[in-house]
Amino acid sequence: MHLHQTSLQMRAPMQAQLVQWQVAVGDVVQAGDVLVILEAMKMEHELRAQVDGTVMKRYFDVGDVVNANDLLLILELNSHILRRLEPDFSITSTISAVRADLQAVKDRYTFTHDDQRLESVAKRHALGLRTARENIADLCDKDALGNSSFLEYGALAIAAQRARRTHEDLIANTPADGMVTGIASINAKLVGSERAKAVVMAYDATVLAGTQGMRNHQKTDRLLGIALQNKLPVVLFAEGGGGRPGDTDAAVVAGLHVTTFTKFARLSNQVPVVGITTGRCFAGNAALLG
Repeated sequence: MHLHQTSLQMRAPMQAQLVQWQVAVGDVVQAGDVLVILEAMKMEHELRAQVDGTVMKRYFDVGDVVNANDLLLILELNSHILRRLEPDFSITSTISAVRADLQAVKDRYTFTHDDQRLESVAKRHALGLRTARENIADLCDKDALGNSSFLEYGALAIAAQRARRTHEDLIANTPADGMVTGIASINAKLVGSERAKAVVMAYDATVLAGTQGMRNHQKTDRLLGIALQNKLPVVLFAEGGGGRPGDTDAAVVAGLHVTTFTKFARLSNQVPVVGITTGRCFAGNAALLG
């Protein structure tokens, strides 16, 4: 929570889906009360009041996807809390300060953002092409505040090449292991919120030429399993190549352990599958697209 004059602002600590409000506008709450429940990566997170107060305003509805630092709720401080505040509002430092470990997570996520990869993005645009994240951003629905409904899975994955490259190098140059995967809402205004849910996957041609690495295969397999289990449509942006010989962190000879193509084939006649491609598409990418 963040102190703002006589009120506190509760903000989302991470990208997540809002699954339940525990309070309504006008409710009086005490420190420790659960205000809202978020779900991220199949885990529920309870956000609790840090002080006594009255709920003045709520943002977002149940089912909405929120991004890190989105404003969720405004809590007006109760009078006994205000009386305890010193004129210099020294409480601010303890309420608004970001924990070091949380800041480290936020910093880590920046390596996946296009605005931190300006050289790679510029090369794409010079070819008249768009980035994987630009395509996903335009495909997926947004809420009233302009926040994307895309909930990413495995964003912090890196190439399985620790045996020959530094960890810092892999973080900077192999974001998401070249495969952006997640669940989003598409065309909810046309088909309704439930029918709008879909799996979205995009090979990132700016990362190791869009090749299929060990970890992005694992990510793909997980999302394909979710699509089959929940009968979700799949949208695949295919661009790039096939198997990546540079991955060294697993004892694999011929790659016959890969289950992605089987899992993809199981979707046939089960869910709608849409393939989109641009640029060079060959080998494993082309196999999935076909």
